[in-house]
Amino acid sequence: MEEVGDLFEHLTIWIGSFGPFLSKTVVSSTEEVNEPKVTYGSGNVFADLGFEVAEEMLAKAKLAVAIKDVIKERKLTQAQAAKVMGIDQPRVSKLIHGRLTEFATDSLMKYLLHLGSDVEIVVHRPTVPPKREGAMSVAYL
Repeated sequence: MEEVGDLFEHLTIWIGSFGPFLSKTVVSSTEEVNEPKVTYGSGNVFADLGFEVAEEMLAKAKLAVAIKDVIKERKLTQAQAAKVMGIDQPRVSKLIHGRLTEFATDSLMKYLLHLGSDVEIVVHRPTVPPKREGAMSVAYL
């Protein structure tokens, strides 16, 4: 029977949902790893993984977490939440389980409104001339 260390060439331990992460590589069960390799994240796990639309993905993830929290706080079933949000139960399930590719950011904000949450959008004026492309962020309070 193979040893556990032989089954996994790489072991990655994530610390925090969107924050820095620690990555430790285990080569084999007999080789000793003295120092784990530490890689500090940017604050956006999607950017750290190289996704082109990382800011949008993080914004959608934070909106989905807010929706999930409101549903939980209101003690709604998925069917009840679906009725309140104006969608069907399978879409609520997808949303709650983080399958967000078929959801637009504005739809997620609309669902929060239907659930009774206030959604605020703040646009900051760019520097003149702009020194960089603008950034998108979501703060869930």
